[in-house]
Amino acid sequence: MHHFSTTPIGRRAVSAVRMGHDSDSGCPAPTCAIDKWSLLKDAVEAREALGVSDRDLAVLSALLSFHPHPELDNAQQLIVFPSNATLSARLHGMPESTLRRHVAMLLKAGLIARRDSPNGKRFARRGQDGQINRAFGFDLTPLHARAATIKAAAANARAAALEVRRLREDVGANLREASALLQRLSESLNEAARVRLAAALAAMQRCIRRKLMLDALYDLHAKSQSALHELHSHIQAETEEMAGNGSQNERHYQNTKPEESDSEPAEKGEEQRQRSESFPLDMLLAATPDVAAYSVHPIRSWKDLLDVSAFVAPMLGISTHVWSLARQRMGDDTAAAAVAFILQKSDHIRSPGAYLRALSEKAVAATLNVAGMIKTLAGATRGWRGVDSCQL
Repeated sequence: MHHFSTTPIGRRAVSAVRMGHDSDSGCPAPTCAIDKWSLLKDAVEAREALGVSDRDLAVLSALLSFHPHPELDNAQQLIVFPSNATLSARLHGMPESTLRRHVAMLLKAGLIARRDSPNGKRFARRGQDGQINRAFGFDLTPLHARAATIKAAAANARAAALEVRRLREDVGANLREASALLQRLSESLNEAARVRLAAALAAMQRCIRRKLMLDALYDLHAKSQSALHELHSHIQAETEEMAGNGSQNERHYQNTKPEESDSEPAEKGEEQRQRSESFPLDMLLAATPDVAAYSVHPIRSWKDLLDVSAFVAPMLGISTHVWSLARQRMGDDTAAAAVAFILQKSDHIRSPGAYLRALSEKAVAATLNVAGMIKTLAGATRGWRGVDSCQL
C-alpha cells in the first residue's frame, strides 16, 4: 500500500475544504473507463455548478493532455507530473503565478488532488518492467470519481440554457405584440393607462437586452404576459363598444374628416425633400435598428417613422409638450429621426425628454445637425453625401 502526501508545496496550511476533497478522492472510482475529453466537455457546460471558470478548465485540459490514454480508468495510473514550466508552455505561456491560482481553484472544486513527494517535486518512479509504479504530481482520480455528478450537472445546465432561450423568445414576442397593441390603442386609451403601459414595456425592453438569470426571466415573462393580457382586454372592450355604437348609430353616420389634399404645397414638399436627402431613411434605419421593433409594419416612409416615433416618445419619458415642441422647431422628419437616435442610445442618455428639448433649442439656434449625429452613430457609412459629422 502506497502513502501519498497531500501537503501543499511550501508547507502551507491545508484547509478543511481541501482535506474533504482529498479524502473524497480516496473513495472508489467508477469501474468503467470514461472518455476524458467528453468528461471535460461536460465540466465546461457544468462550470457554474462546479464553481470554476473557463480559465480554470483550460488548465484542467492541459493536465488531461499529459495523461497518455484517451480514457480515465481506475486501473490506470491517473497521476500526471508536468513541471510548472512544461505546463505553462502547454498553456501558451501562462504566467506561473496565474497557473498556481487556477490550479488552486481546481483543487478547491475537488476536480483534482495533489500527491506531493517529500521534497515537493513532481516525478515518477518506474519499476524493472519500465512501468510507473509510483508518481508524484496532480491526481485525476477525483475527476474520474465525480464523472456521474459532472454529467448530471451538465445535463441540467443544458436544460437551463434551453429554458432561458425559450423564455427570452417568448418575452420578445410578447413585447412586440404588446407594443403593436399599444400603438393601436394610442388614441382610445386614457393618458394615464397609456403612459403607465408604455413605461412598463420600455422597462421590460431594457431588461431583456441584459443577461438575466432564470428566476429573473420567469418574473419578466410573467410581467410581459400580464401587460399583454391587459392590452387584449382593452382591445376587446373597444371592439365591443364599436360594434354596439355601429348598430345603434348606423343611420346617423357622418364623415366629419375633411378630404386630404392630393398634393402638398410646393414649399412644404420641397422642405421635406431636402430634409430626407440630408439623411436617407434607409441609412437612418440601418443606424437605429431598435425603432423597427416598435412598428407593426415595416417602416417604408418618413410618415411611418413619424407614427412610430410618436408612439415611442412617451415610452422614453418624453412628454407630449416636448414632442410637439420638437416637431414644431425641427420639422416632422428631423424630430422623428431624433427620437429614433435617442431610442438607440437610451442606455447612455439619462433623460431623453431633456435631451430632445436640448436638440429643439439647437434647432432654433440653427446649430442642430441630426444628420451628423446619425452618421456618427452608424460609423463611416457609404452613401452619405454632403453631411458633416458632428459630436452633439
